[in-house]
Amino acid sequence: MTPAEKQFLQRNKLPDSYLDSAKRWFSHLLAEFSKRVDSPSKSPLIIGINGTQGSGKSTLADYLCTMLGELELNTVSLSLDDFYLTRAERQTLAETVHPLLKTRGVPGTHDIALALKTFKSLIEGSEKTLIPRFDKSTDDRHLEVDCDWVSGPVDIIIFEGWCVGSKPQPDEALTEPVNSLEQESDKDGIWRNFVNRALATDYQPLFESIDRLIMLRAPSFNTVFNWRLEQEQKMITRLADRGDGDRSGIMSETQIAEFIAHYQRITEHSLEEMPSRADHLFQLDSQRQIIKYNELIEG
Repeated sequence: MTPAEKQFLQRNKLPDSYLDSAKRWFSHLLAEFSKRVDSPSKSPLIIGINGTQGSGKSTLADYLCTMLGELELNTVSLSLDDFYLTRAERQTLAETVHPLLKTRGVPGTHDIALALKTFKSLIEGSEKTLIPRFDKSTDDRHLEVDCDWVSGPVDIIIFEGWCVGSKPQPDEALTEPVNSLEQESDKDGIWRNFVNRALATDYQPLFESIDRLIMLRAPSFNTVFNWRLEQEQKMITRLADRGDGDRSGIMSETQIAEFIAHYQRITEHSLEEMPSRADHLFQLDSQRQIIKYNELIEG
C-alpha cells in the first residue's frame, strides 16, 4: 500500500479491502484516463460521475484523483454540490418562484454561472482558480478564505453529482406527481416545471463539456434513504472529529425522507434512460457493492 492509498483510506474511513475492490473494478478506468499523458490535446479530460445520494460518487472521485496523481497527472475534483446557491439566494427563489426551491439539490438551486466560470478557468489553465466548497452542515457556501485554489493548467477534471449528465423529461411526463411531496406541495406543477426547464437549459452546456460519463447505478430509488442516512451519520462523525459543534444543517430521519423526495423524479428518470449512454456503467446492489459493469462501445 502506498502512502497516498493509505491517506485515501483514512480520509474516507474505509477498510483496506476497498483497495482490492477498486483495483478489480476501476483499473481499466485509470488505464484509459492516464492515456491523457500521451494525448496531443491541450484541453483537460473531463470525467463526469453520476449516482444517487450515497452511491459512492465522492469516494470514487477521490480514488481516481489519488491514483491519477500517483501517475503524475494533475487532477482536480469538483462536486456539483459545491455550486449550490447560497441559503439567502435560495430563500429568494422560494419567495419569488416556489417555496420548495428553498431546499438545495434540484436543478435551479445551483449557481451554474459560477460552475461554468470555474470550468473555463481550469480549462484555460489560469494562474489561479477558486474551487468553491459548500458546507452541508450549515446549508451554506464556505467563505472564499476557506476554499481551495488551483494553480496553473490541469490534466483531468473529475466532476461528480447526483444529476450530473442528466436529461430533462418531456413536458407531458410532468403532469402527474411522483410522490406526496409533489402531490401536496406542488399541486399546480410550478416547481417541477421550473426544475425541468433549468435542467433542459442552464445545465446542459455544463454537462455537454463532459468527455467520459461514469454512472454508479442504484438498484432503485428506494435504496436512497438508507444511503443518505449513512451520509448524515458520517457527517456527524466528521464534525465531532473536528470539534465543530454547529449541527444546524444536520437532518433527522423524517427530514431526510422529505429531502430525498425532491430528488425522486430526476433520479428515477436517470436510472431508466442514462444506462444506455453512460460510457462506464457500474450496477450496484443495495449494499453499494458493484455487481456488474458495462462499457459503452462506440462504433
